[in-house]
Amino acid sequence: MSDQPEIGPRVRIAGREVLCGSCAWADRTLVEQADWYPRRTMTPEERLRFYAGRFPLTEIDSTYYAPPAERQAQLWAERTPPGFRFDAKAYSLLTGHPTRPGSLWKDLREELPADTLAKRNLYAKHLDPEALQEAWRRFESALRPLHDAGRLGAVLFQYPPWFVPRRENRAEIEALRDRLPEYRICVEFRSPLWVAEQRDQERTLALLEQHGLTLVCVDAPEVSGLPRLLTLTNPELLVVRFHGRSDSTWAAGARTAAERFRYLYSDQELAQLAGPIAELAPDARETHLLMNNCYRDYAVRNAAELRDLLLRYAGE
Repeated sequence: MSDQPEIGPRVRIAGREVLCGSCAWADRTLVEQADWYPRRTMTPEERLRFYAGRFPLTEIDSTYYAPPAERQAQLWAERTPPGFRFDAKAYSLLTGHPTRPGSLWKDLREELPADTLAKRNLYAKHLDPEALQEAWRRFESALRPLHDAGRLGAVLFQYPPWFVPRRENRAEIEALRDRLPEYRICVEFRSPLWVAEQRDQERTLALLEQHGLTLVCVDAPEVSGLPRLLTLTNPELLVVRFHGRSDSTWAAGARTAAERFRYLYSDQELAQLAGPIAELAPDARETHLLMNNCYRDYAVRNAAELRDLLLRYAGE
């Protein structure tokens, strides 16, 4: 096996890179219940190399649950070819989500009061300002090997539905650039209040543009209330994440994340999405299109189909 496999096909539209991929390369249902990988006995290294030979982009979901060791980030970089991109999810503690105490760095965890450690979940408010600042520093450092190897596409800050547009939350958005000054940052809102109404949308887009942040455009179930807003807030990067269109499992009714996003886009749905993306992509230096319908092989199938549709606009 070559140390540097061929990278998966990329699309160039008006000279700009468009990368398609899945939000997971090691999802359990993809590995155990689908036949996309040639062998179910493949090692993690073999799976990542195989994936990178078919797609130039993926997302790291595990960084949401716990920051990676720098050695792990280095291995991800070593196992992928030049030009490959990882978009990494921000650690849950940094986006207002409930966080398992055991995921916190050991020395920071040991500084917490006993009653706080006894809680099922931690939030940023449970850390004193210096410890929280150190958590930001360590998260930045954990991703440094990917960045230095040219593999870090962007850091994804996905905020929960209760993160609504008010003063303290806008201040959190404003602080992102100073906290991670060298990384490209994209922001996904799960509260429709940021973008659903024209006035709020204009204010949100202006906020992101001012601070050099990329709005994550989403295709999501109608019940989410999230509009299919395709727009560019940073000419460096356009990001679109595709969550499927399953209303019944979006908020409840799914036992696992895979079941929640169990939706296979039809050819017609993908064709309707490809046209507007192809029109906007030339305005961004790089475009990331990520399928989050990670149920069995749905995401990799749809990612390949969307890529092939976009190739028609590229004239290739």
